[in-house]
Amino acid sequence: MIARTASAGSLESSDCLVTVTPSESFELDYAGANKKLFLKRTEGVARQVLAEYSVENARLHIQDQGALEATLRARIETALERAMENLGS
Repeated sequence: MIARTASAGSLESSDCLVTVTPSESFELDYAGANKKLFLKRTEGVARQVLAEYSVENARLHIQDQGALEATLRARIETALERAMENLGS
């Protein structure tokens, strides 16, 4: 479960800025120069990472600056980790 808003990444070239926010459903806001090319890939990676973390509901805003898939995955994972920190304490 997402406890708070958290971000990871940057707006540097070949990176992406991912912001995760609590939501009642899955939402993806994707912005990038190559949106038509990479939107499906990005949504697939986002859904896969959320499933790995057992998160069904989250809003992800991704500002893509040409990130490789591995970078995208790492940024989503980091933002999720930060958004879920200290849930049990």
